[in-house]
Amino acid sequence: MMTSVYQTFKHVVEQGWLPEMFAYEFLINALFASLMIGPMLGLLGTLVVVKRLAFLSEAVGHSVLTGVSIGILLGEPVNATWISLFSFSILFSLLLQWIKGRSTIPYDALIGVFLSFALALGAALLLYVAKHVNAHLIEQVMFGSILVSSVDDLILLATIFILVSWLAFSFGNQAYLVAISPEVAHSQRINTRLHDYGFVILIALITVAAVKIIGAVLVGALLLIPAASARLVAKDLKQMLMLSVLIATTSSVFGVLIPMYGEWPVSAGPAITLFACGWFIMCLMVRQLNGRNN
Repeated sequence: MMTSVYQTFKHVVEQGWLPEMFAYEFLINALFASLMIGPMLGLLGTLVVVKRLAFLSEAVGHSVLTGVSIGILLGEPVNATWISLFSFSILFSLLLQWIKGRSTIPYDALIGVFLSFALALGAALLLYVAKHVNAHLIEQVMFGSILVSSVDDLILLATIFILVSWLAFSFGNQAYLVAISPEVAHSQRINTRLHDYGFVILIALITVAAVKIIGAVLVGALLLIPAASARLVAKDLKQMLMLSVLIATTSSVFGVLIPMYGEWPVSAGPAITLFACGWFIMCLMVRQLNGRNN
C-alpha cells in the first residue's frame, strides 16, 4: 500500500506540483506520522489541561527512558523496544493512579515523586546502556527522530489512532464530564474510577507512540501546549477541543516540512515544539487584544 503512495508522490513531484523533497520516502512516512500524532495529542491534551495534570505526561514521558533501557538489557532490538516500552509505561501509569487512590498525598506532589524516580532511573540505565549501543540512540529517545519513522511505526501509530478515535467518539462526553465534575458523573452512574485508569493508560499509549516522533523530553510539551493555547481563546469546551487538535496537527506538520524545505539544521522534535510555542504566543496576544477591546 505504501509503495503506491510513494509512487503517487513521486509522480506529483515529477509533474512539478510539489517540491522535490516529497519524492523521499522517509519524508512521506514522517508526514503521515505527524498527521496521526498531532490530532491524538491535541485531543487528549484537552483532558490533561481540564484535569490539571500537566506533569502527568512529563512523568510518563520520562518513564520511556527506563522502558527503552530495560528493553535493550533484555535483548530487544535497539530500534524496536516496543514490548518493554509499552509494558513499563503502562505499569508506571497504573501504579501512579493506584497510589493516588490510596494516599492523601496531593496528586501534583505524587506525580513529582514519580517524575523524579523515572528521570533518575532512566538516566542511570541509559548511561549503562550507552556503553553497549550507539550514542545517537539516547538523542533519538530524548528528542525524537520522526524522519526515520518506518512503515511498522506507521502501522503502530494507525492502530493507536483508530483506538483513540473510537474511544473519543464513544466515550468522549463521559470523559469530559468526569474531568469537569466527577461528582455529577458519579451521580449519573458513570464509573469514574474506570475513566481515570483508562485515561492514564491512554496517556501511556500515546506517549510511547509519540516517542519516535518528538522524543520523551518533548512529548509532554506537545500534549500540553496546544490545549493550553486553545484554552486562552476558546469560548467553550468544544471550541477548545477543535483548536487544540488544529494547533497540534499544524505544529506537527510544519515542524516536519518547514525545516526540511528550508534545509534548517533543526530536528523535527524541537521544531514541532517551537511551532506549538509560536501558536501559544499568538493565542496569548489574541487574548490580550480581546481583553483590551472588551
